[in-house]
Amino acid sequence: MAAGAGLVAHAFAWLLPTLLLGLYLGGVVVRVRDGGQWGRGRLLCFVVGCALLVLALWPPLMAWAHADPRGHMVQHLLLGMFAPIALMLGRPLSLLLRTLPQRHGRRAALLLGSPPMVALTHPVTALLLDVGGLYLLYLTPLFAASLDHALLGGWLHLHVLLAGYLFAWSIAGPDPAPARPGFALRLGVLFVAIAAHGILAKLMYGYGFPRGTAFVPEQLEAAARLMYYGGSLAELLLVALLFAGRPGRRWRAGMLASPGLPR
Repeated sequence: MAAGAGLVAHAFAWLLPTLLLGLYLGGVVVRVRDGGQWGRGRLLCFVVGCALLVLALWPPLMAWAHADPRGHMVQHLLLGMFAPIALMLGRPLSLLLRTLPQRHGRRAALLLGSPPMVALTHPVTALLLDVGGLYLLYLTPLFAASLDHALLGGWLHLHVLLAGYLFAWSIAGPDPAPARPGFALRLGVLFVAIAAHGILAKLMYGYGFPRGTAFVPEQLEAAARLMYYGGSLAELLLVALLFAGRPGRRWRAGMLASPGLPR
């Protein structure tokens, strides 16, 4: 039974990046076929993001992540930080809105501007789902349980990816965003995330989290260092993207003001 669950989890792991890339390439084909353009840089970023997903879910890395917290942390950095940033830079939402028929584009724009979506995509909500989820994972028995239950581990991987994407997009995403908060608030939330991420890494280093596993202290300390320094690199990248995107706020606002984007 456990073997069957593991097989399902592995199949889903490989299916996800393949499906994402297939849908994205299909959107690009439709966009170009209809006479539009799509930047090569965006396409390259999305392909890199999918490649990072494949690497994170590659069976040898999956096995290393299951047996060693250092491998797990490498996988976490790929799944939850670097892959989401690359995928975000591919502007998949913009591609979706530009390839939908105008009527459906208007509906999608209305959905994006609905109160539930505004609340879900707020940087504070994204912070709680992303960094708050990491505290729950590493400071409770949840991590140890995920090592024994393949399906739980698969769901956690999906959560880490989606929460990481939501956070990166809410802070520095180039896609249109409903009622996106101002620069100062997003920068403040990002600094809170950086501090919280660093504190969690220090807790793991100093107190031997996550507990309930057979990992030795030296492995846990090395994993905590990877989280601290690798996470800092990804967060500095987000800071750079946030500042780089600041002059483009007027362009993004124009996109939101035009439901059913022109084809």
